[in-house]
Amino acid sequence: MNIPRFSPFPILSTERLILRKITLDDDKAIYLQRSNEIVNKYIARTPPADITEAQAWITRINKSIDEGQNVNWAITSKNCGTFIGLICLWNFSEDRTIAETGYELNPGYHGKGYMNEALNSVINFGFSSLKLSMIEAYTQKGNVNSIKLLTKNGFVHDPSRIDEGFPLNTIYTLSNK
Repeated sequence: MNIPRFSPFPILSTERLILRKITLDDDKAIYLQRSNEIVNKYIARTPPADITEAQAWITRINKSIDEGQNVNWAITSKNCGTFIGLICLWNFSEDRTIAETGYELNPGYHGKGYMNEALNSVINFGFSSLKLSMIEAYTQKGNVNSIKLLTKNGFVHDPSRIDEGFPLNTIYTLSNK
């Protein structure tokens, strides 16, 4: 069982941001984002070697969205449309009541509240539109800014759970009240 296949794709709007579907026009921004050392500091992934790999990633992500496996948004500036990051709901439980959120932001936009706006919007979407009972976030213990963001948005550390294979990670959860 998958999440609904969205037609049209759910575009979310905040005071300063538009969260929209990732397109192949984002290839250069995605390449720069996913190959940035600061962005990748707390993410266990191999950066794309070139634009072609970024395009392949975009194609895979959009295929998985079309198949109802996840929802991934490009975070863009409402004023000028500039791509500034990514945010998603993915890794859904079998009964589709729990999902994991993941996010990353261009370092030039850190510390300005953009990810707080984006995460708030995605939480509201997950609970109201997808009827999720819980949203989880996995982050590295040393990623203080991510932990602050999560706790600011009501996520609670769950010390009883372990991210197997990733001993540096810690798990936070947010229940739909």
